[in-house]
Amino acid sequence: MTDTFVSRLARMVVTLAIVSVTGFLLLHLAPGDPLAQFALSPGMTETQLGMIRHQMGLDVPLPVQYLVWVKGLLFGDWGRSFRDHQPVLTIIFGHLGATLELAGTASLLATWAGASMGVYGAFRQGSRGDTMMTILSVVLLSIPTFWFGLVFISLFSVRLGWLPSGNIHTVGGAFSPGDYLRHLFLPAIVLALGSTAIWSRYTRNAVAEVLGQDYIRTARAKGLSPRRIRYRHVLRNALLPMITLAGLQFPTLLSGALVTETVFTWPGIGRLFLDSLEYRDYPVAMGILMFSAVLATFGSILTDALYAVADPRLRVSRQ
Repeated sequence: MTDTFVSRLARMVVTLAIVSVTGFLLLHLAPGDPLAQFALSPGMTETQLGMIRHQMGLDVPLPVQYLVWVKGLLFGDWGRSFRDHQPVLTIIFGHLGATLELAGTASLLATWAGASMGVYGAFRQGSRGDTMMTILSVVLLSIPTFWFGLVFISLFSVRLGWLPSGNIHTVGGAFSPGDYLRHLFLPAIVLALGSTAIWSRYTRNAVAEVLGQDYIRTARAKGLSPRRIRYRHVLRNALLPMITLAGLQFPTLLSGALVTETVFTWPGIGRLFLDSLEYRDYPVAMGILMFSAVLATFGSILTDALYAVADPRLRVSRQ
Protein backbone atom coordinates (compact mmCIF):
# COMPACT_ATOMS: atom_id res chain seq x y z
CA MET A 1 0.00 0.00 0.00
CA THR A 2 2.87 2.36 0.84
CA ASP A 3 4.59 1.57 -2.45
CA THR A 4 1.39 2.39 -4.34
CA PHE A 5 1.03 5.72 -2.57
CA VAL A 6 4.66 6.65 -3.23
CA SER A 7 4.27 5.70 -6.89
CA ARG A 8 1.17 7.87 -7.26
CA LEU A 9 2.86 10.75 -5.48
CA ALA A 10 5.87 10.47 -7.79
CA ARG A 11 3.63 10.52 -10.86
CA MET A 12 1.84 13.55 -9.45
CA VAL A 13 5.14 15.44 -9.00
CA VAL A 14 6.27 14.57 -12.54
CA THR A 15 2.90 15.65 -13.97
CA LEU A 16 2.97 18.98 -12.16
CA ALA A 17 6.57 19.58 -13.28
CA ILE A 18 5.64 18.97 -16.92
CA VAL A 19 2.59 21.23 -16.62
CA SER A 20 4.64 24.01 -15.03
CA VAL A 21 7.40 23.93 -17.66
CA THR A 22 5.00 23.72 -20.59
CA GLY A 23 2.69 26.41 -19.27
CA PHE A 24 5.54 28.76 -18.37
CA LEU A 25 7.13 28.47 -21.81
CA LEU A 26 3.87 28.90 -23.71
CA LEU A 27 2.85 31.95 -21.72
CA HIS A 28 6.19 33.72 -22.01
CA LEU A 29 6.79 32.85 -25.67
CA ALA A 30 3.32 33.92 -26.79
CA PRO A 31 3.04 37.31 -28.55
CA GLY A 32 2.51 40.29 -26.28
CA ASP A 33 4.28 42.08 -23.46
CA PRO A 34 3.09 42.74 -19.89
CA LEU A 35 4.55 46.22 -20.18
CA ALA A 36 2.21 47.18 -23.04
CA GLN A 37 -0.30 48.65 -20.58
CA PHE A 38 2.42 50.86 -19.09
CA ALA A 39 3.88 51.88 -22.46
CA LEU A 40 0.58 53.57 -23.36
CA SER A 41 0.78 55.90 -20.36
CA PRO A 42 1.55 59.53 -21.32
CA GLY A 43 5.13 60.53 -20.58
CA MET A 44 6.39 56.99 -20.02
CA THR A 45 10.08 56.75 -20.94
CA GLU A 46 12.25 53.78 -21.86
CA THR A 47 14.15 54.19 -18.59
CA GLN A 48 10.95 53.94 -16.59
CA LEU A 49 9.84 50.91 -18.59
CA GLY A 50 13.19 49.29 -17.87
CA MET A 51 12.73 49.87 -14.15
CA ILE A 52 9.26 48.34 -14.26
CA ARG A 53 10.60 45.36 -16.20
CA HIS A 54 13.27 44.88 -13.54
CA GLN A 55 10.70 45.05 -10.73
CA MET A 56 8.67 42.37 -12.50
CA GLY A 57 11.73 40.18 -12.89
CA LEU A 58 11.41 40.13 -16.67
CA ASP A 59 14.91 41.43 -17.40
CA VAL A 60 16.64 38.10 -16.70
CA PRO A 61 16.81 35.01 -18.98
CA LEU A 62 13.69 32.85 -19.16
CA PRO A 63 15.25 29.81 -17.39
CA VAL A 64 16.21 32.05 -14.47
CA GLN A 65 12.68 33.46 -14.32
CA TYR A 66 11.32 29.91 -14.19
CA LEU A 67 13.66 28.83 -11.38
CA VAL A 68 12.81 31.93 -9.35
CA TRP A 69 9.10 31.28 -9.85
CA VAL A 70 9.39 27.58 -8.90
CA LYS A 71 11.39 28.45 -5.77
CA GLY A 72 8.69 30.85 -4.65
CA LEU A 73 6.00 28.29 -5.47
CA LEU A 74 7.62 25.64 -3.29
CA PHE A 75 7.80 28.04 -0.35
CA GLY A 76 4.22 29.23 -0.70
CA ASP A 77 4.98 32.50 -2.50
CA TRP A 78 3.05 32.34 -5.77
CA GLY A 79 4.07 35.86 -6.73
CA ARG A 80 2.12 39.06 -7.21
CA SER A 81 -0.15 40.18 -9.99
CA PHE A 82 1.34 42.47 -12.62
CA ARG A 83 -1.95 44.38 -12.76
CA ASP A 84 -2.81 45.24 -9.15
CA HIS A 85 0.23 43.86 -7.23
CA GLN A 86 -1.97 41.67 -5.02
CA PRO A 87 -0.71 38.20 -3.97
CA VAL A 88 -1.67 35.59 -6.54
CA LEU A 89 -3.19 33.21 -3.98
CA THR A 90 -5.35 36.02 -2.58
CA ILE A 91 -6.68 36.77 -6.05
CA ILE A 92 -7.33 33.09 -6.85
CA PHE A 93 -9.15 32.38 -3.59
CA GLY A 94 -11.17 35.54 -4.09
CA HIS A 95 -12.60 34.09 -7.31
CA LEU A 96 -12.52 30.38 -6.41
CA GLY A 97 -15.76 30.40 -4.42
CA ALA A 98 -17.83 31.52 -7.42
CA THR A 99 -16.32 28.80 -9.62
CA LEU A 100 -16.85 26.06 -7.02
CA GLU A 101 -20.48 27.10 -6.59
CA LEU A 102 -21.05 27.02 -10.33
CA ALA A 103 -19.12 23.79 -10.97
CA GLY A 104 -20.61 22.07 -7.92
CA THR A 105 -24.17 22.91 -8.95
CA ALA A 106 -23.49 21.83 -12.52
CA SER A 107 -21.93 18.58 -11.28
CA LEU A 108 -25.00 17.71 -9.20
CA LEU A 109 -27.35 18.50 -12.08
CA ALA A 110 -25.28 16.53 -14.60
CA THR A 111 -24.93 13.51 -12.32
CA TRP A 112 -28.64 13.34 -11.52
CA ALA A 113 -29.90 13.97 -15.06
CA GLY A 114 -27.25 11.91 -16.85
CA ALA A 115 -27.46 8.91 -14.52
CA SER A 116 -31.26 8.92 -14.76
CA MET A 117 -31.10 8.97 -18.55
CA GLY A 118 -28.49 6.20 -18.59
CA VAL A 119 -30.42 3.91 -16.25
CA TYR A 120 -33.61 4.48 -18.23
CA GLY A 121 -31.88 3.59 -21.49
CA ALA A 122 -30.11 0.52 -20.07
CA PHE A 123 -33.30 -1.04 -18.71
CA ARG A 124 -35.14 -0.32 -21.99
CA GLN A 125 -32.44 -1.19 -24.52
CA GLY A 126 -33.60 -0.90 -28.10
CA SER A 127 -36.81 0.95 -27.21
CA ARG A 128 -37.86 4.28 -28.66
CA GLY A 129 -37.00 5.98 -25.38
CA ASP A 130 -33.49 4.51 -25.43
CA THR A 131 -33.01 5.74 -29.00
CA MET A 132 -34.17 9.24 -28.05
CA MET A 133 -31.76 9.31 -25.08
CA THR A 134 -28.90 8.27 -27.35
CA ILE A 135 -29.71 10.97 -29.91
CA LEU A 136 -30.03 13.60 -27.19
CA SER A 137 -26.64 12.62 -25.72
CA VAL A 138 -24.95 12.88 -29.12
CA VAL A 139 -26.52 16.31 -29.72
CA LEU A 140 -25.41 17.61 -26.32
CA LEU A 141 -21.86 16.37 -26.94
CA SER A 142 -21.71 17.81 -30.46
CA ILE A 143 -22.82 21.37 -29.77
CA PRO A 144 -20.22 23.64 -28.08
CA THR A 145 -20.91 25.14 -24.68
CA PHE A 146 -20.72 28.76 -25.80
CA TRP A 147 -23.49 28.16 -28.38
CA PHE A 148 -25.85 26.88 -25.70
CA GLY A 149 -24.93 29.87 -23.55
CA LEU A 150 -25.68 32.41 -26.26
CA VAL A 151 -28.94 30.70 -27.22
CA PHE A 152 -30.11 30.52 -23.60
CA ILE A 153 -29.29 34.20 -23.05
CA SER A 154 -31.13 35.16 -26.23
CA LEU A 155 -34.20 33.11 -25.33
CA PHE A 156 -34.60 33.35 -21.56
CA SER A 157 -33.01 36.76 -20.94
CA VAL A 158 -33.52 38.89 -24.05
CA ARG A 159 -36.79 37.59 -25.47
CA LEU A 160 -38.67 36.26 -22.45
CA GLY A 161 -36.96 38.31 -19.74
CA TRP A 162 -37.29 35.50 -17.22
CA LEU A 163 -33.68 35.28 -16.07
CA PRO A 164 -30.66 37.61 -15.92
CA SER A 165 -28.09 37.34 -18.71
CA GLY A 166 -25.01 37.42 -16.54
CA ASN A 167 -23.10 38.32 -13.38
CA ILE A 168 -23.52 36.67 -9.97
CA HIS A 169 -26.07 39.13 -8.56
CA THR A 170 -28.03 42.20 -9.57
CA VAL A 171 -25.65 45.15 -9.79
CA GLY A 172 -26.47 47.74 -7.16
CA GLY A 173 -29.04 45.56 -5.43
CA ALA A 174 -28.93 43.91 -2.02
CA PHE A 175 -27.89 40.26 -1.92
CA SER A 176 -30.69 37.72 -1.58
CA PRO A 177 -30.76 33.92 -2.08
CA GLY A 178 -33.50 34.22 -4.69
CA ASP A 179 -31.57 36.75 -6.75
CA TYR A 180 -28.42 34.61 -6.52
CA LEU A 181 -30.26 31.46 -7.66
CA ARG A 182 -31.77 33.31 -10.62
CA HIS A 183 -28.28 34.33 -11.74
CA LEU A 184 -26.89 30.83 -11.12
CA PHE A 185 -29.57 28.92 -13.00
CA LEU A 186 -28.60 29.56 -16.64
CA PRO A 187 -24.79 29.14 -16.36
CA ALA A 188 -25.20 26.00 -14.23
CA ILE A 189 -27.55 24.42 -16.77
CA VAL A 190 -25.26 25.31 -19.68
CA LEU A 191 -22.18 23.97 -17.92
CA ALA A 192 -23.99 20.76 -16.98
CA LEU A 193 -25.23 19.89 -20.48
CA GLY A 194 -22.03 18.34 -21.81
CA SER A 195 -21.39 16.39 -18.63
CA THR A 196 -24.98 15.17 -18.63
CA ALA A 197 -24.40 13.52 -21.98
CA ILE A 198 -21.20 11.86 -20.75
CA TRP A 199 -22.89 10.61 -17.59
CA SER A 200 -25.79 9.28 -19.66
CA ARG A 201 -23.64 7.22 -22.02
CA TYR A 202 -21.28 6.02 -19.31
CA THR A 203 -24.11 4.99 -16.97
CA ARG A 204 -26.01 3.21 -19.73
CA ASN A 205 -22.96 1.17 -20.73
CA ALA A 206 -22.13 0.30 -17.11
CA VAL A 207 -25.67 -0.78 -16.26
CA ALA A 208 -26.08 -2.69 -19.54
CA GLU A 209 -22.85 -4.58 -18.85
CA VAL A 210 -24.04 -5.58 -15.37
CA LEU A 211 -27.43 -6.68 -16.74
CA GLY A 212 -25.64 -9.18 -18.95
CA GLN A 213 -23.78 -10.87 -16.09
CA ASP A 214 -24.53 -14.44 -15.02
CA TYR A 215 -25.43 -13.51 -11.45
CA ILE A 216 -28.23 -11.25 -12.70
CA ARG A 217 -29.75 -14.14 -14.64
CA THR A 218 -29.34 -16.32 -11.55
CA ALA A 219 -31.13 -13.72 -9.41
CA ARG A 220 -34.02 -13.64 -11.87
CA ALA A 221 -34.17 -17.44 -11.96
CA LYS A 222 -34.39 -17.49 -8.16
CA GLY A 223 -37.52 -15.34 -8.36
CA LEU A 224 -36.15 -12.13 -6.85
CA SER A 225 -38.33 -9.10 -7.44
CA PRO A 226 -37.31 -6.77 -10.30
CA ARG A 227 -37.00 -3.89 -7.81
CA ARG A 228 -34.55 -5.83 -5.64
CA ILE A 229 -32.53 -6.93 -8.64
CA ARG A 230 -32.38 -3.38 -9.96
CA TYR A 231 -31.28 -1.62 -6.78
CA ARG A 232 -29.34 -4.28 -4.89
CA HIS A 233 -27.58 -6.12 -7.68
CA VAL A 234 -27.54 -3.97 -10.82
CA LEU A 235 -27.13 -0.38 -9.71
CA ARG A 236 -24.90 -1.27 -6.77
CA ASN A 237 -22.38 -3.03 -9.02
CA ALA A 238 -22.69 -0.51 -11.85
CA LEU A 239 -21.78 2.24 -9.39
CA LEU A 240 -18.14 1.14 -9.14
CA PRO A 241 -16.89 2.26 -12.57
CA MET A 242 -18.84 5.51 -12.21
CA ILE A 243 -16.65 6.51 -9.27
CA THR A 244 -13.85 7.02 -11.78
CA LEU A 245 -16.06 9.24 -13.91
CA ALA A 246 -17.07 11.31 -10.88
CA GLY A 247 -13.44 11.93 -9.97
CA LEU A 248 -12.50 12.99 -13.49
CA GLN A 249 -15.60 15.04 -14.27
CA PHE A 250 -15.14 17.73 -11.62
CA PRO A 251 -11.75 18.93 -12.95
CA THR A 252 -13.32 18.85 -16.41
CA LEU A 253 -16.14 21.06 -15.19
CA LEU A 254 -13.62 23.50 -13.79
CA SER A 255 -11.99 23.80 -17.21
CA GLY A 256 -15.40 24.03 -18.89
CA ALA A 257 -16.30 26.85 -16.52
CA LEU A 258 -13.79 29.02 -18.40
CA VAL A 259 -16.14 29.33 -21.39
CA THR A 260 -19.34 29.47 -19.33
CA GLU A 261 -18.01 32.14 -16.98
CA THR A 262 -16.94 34.26 -19.94
CA VAL A 263 -20.32 34.02 -21.67
CA PHE A 264 -22.28 34.79 -18.48
CA THR A 265 -19.69 37.21 -16.98
CA TRP A 266 -19.50 34.95 -13.94
CA PRO A 267 -16.67 36.20 -11.64
CA GLY A 268 -14.81 32.90 -11.23
CA ILE A 269 -11.28 31.72 -11.91
CA GLY A 270 -12.13 30.78 -15.50
CA ARG A 271 -12.91 34.35 -16.42
CA LEU A 272 -9.98 35.52 -14.30
CA PHE A 273 -7.68 33.23 -16.32
CA LEU A 274 -8.82 34.76 -19.62
CA ASP A 275 -8.38 38.28 -18.23
CA SER A 276 -4.88 37.33 -17.08
CA LEU A 277 -4.00 36.08 -20.54
CA GLU A 278 -5.33 39.24 -22.13
CA TYR A 279 -3.21 41.48 -19.88
CA ARG A 280 -0.22 39.09 -19.94
CA ASP A 281 -0.46 38.77 -16.17
CA TYR A 282 1.91 35.80 -16.01
CA PRO A 283 1.89 35.20 -12.23
CA VAL A 284 -1.91 34.97 -12.02
CA ALA A 285 -2.22 32.87 -15.18
CA MET A 286 0.44 30.42 -13.98
CA GLY A 287 -1.09 30.34 -10.52
CA ILE A 288 -4.49 29.35 -11.93
CA LEU A 289 -2.87 26.78 -14.21
CA MET A 290 -0.97 25.13 -11.36
CA PHE A 291 -3.94 25.32 -9.00
CA SER A 292 -6.11 23.54 -11.57
CA ALA A 293 -3.40 20.94 -12.19
CA VAL A 294 -3.11 20.22 -8.47
CA LEU A 295 -6.88 19.77 -8.20
CA ALA A 296 -6.90 17.42 -11.19
CA THR A 297 -4.06 15.24 -9.90
CA PHE A 298 -5.46 15.08 -6.37
CA GLY A 299 -8.85 14.21 -7.85
CA SER A 300 -7.28 11.31 -9.71
CA ILE A 301 -5.57 10.01 -6.55
CA LEU A 302 -8.78 10.41 -4.53
CA THR A 303 -10.71 8.52 -7.20
CA ASP A 304 -8.28 5.59 -6.99
CA ALA A 305 -8.61 5.55 -3.21
CA LEU A 306 -12.41 5.63 -3.30
CA TYR A 307 -12.45 2.88 -5.91
CA ALA A 308 -10.28 0.70 -3.67
CA VAL A 309 -12.62 1.32 -0.73
CA ALA A 310 -15.73 0.53 -2.78
CA ASP A 311 -14.34 -2.59 -4.45
CA PRO A 312 -13.11 -5.24 -1.95
CA ARG A 313 -11.35 -7.14 -4.74
CA LEU A 314 -8.76 -4.37 -5.08
CA ARG A 315 -8.03 -4.40 -1.38
CA VAL A 316 -7.52 -8.18 -1.41
CA SER A 317 -5.23 -8.07 -4.45
CA ARG A 318 -2.94 -5.54 -2.74
CA GLN A 319 -2.52 -7.48 0.45
